Amino acid sequence: MKIRHFGGMQTLSFTRFLLALGAIAGLSLAWPLWAEAGITVTAPIDREAAAFARCAGSGRVTCVVDGDTFWYRGIKIRIADINAPELGHPSCAYEARLAEAATRRLTDLLNSGPFTLAVEGRETDRYGRALRVVLRGGRSLGEVLEREGLAEHWHGRRGDWCAV
Repeated sequence: MKIRHFGGMQTLSFTRFLLALGAIAGLSLAWPLWAEAGITVTAPIDREAAAFARCAGSGRVTCVVDGDTFWYRGIKIRIADINAPELGHPSCAYEARLAEAATRRLTDLLNSGPFTLAVEGRETDRYGRALRVVLRGGRSLGEVLEREGLAEHWHGRRGDWCAV
């Protein structure tokens, strides 16, 4: 997994990630001792942030396309861990309503504070979009959309929103 911050373009290699994970595991075992000593540990800092609106027109820099795709600093990003209903070409009225709700919710989530864009697996899809998991405080925003019924976990292919 690589964690990329667009501001400083910092990348965490898989080896360094494993070393950091091992250090975190070791530190967590010492947690009771830390608490006793009054030492606190904070989560990684989310560094990405912007004001997102719905995409309109061709000059897309920072905006939301639909429930699983957005532009950030001129880069088109597909949220890698979910699939949301299609806003542009829905297959039925239910999918259209759900897609609209997912798009609004993703916009709200992105505007709710700083986040991190993490690479898990491939960096781009066949359409050239950057594949990223969007995290806040180490938790996936895609999972929030899933829990709320506005997206499904990505299994390598789209689901049928109209078969419900």
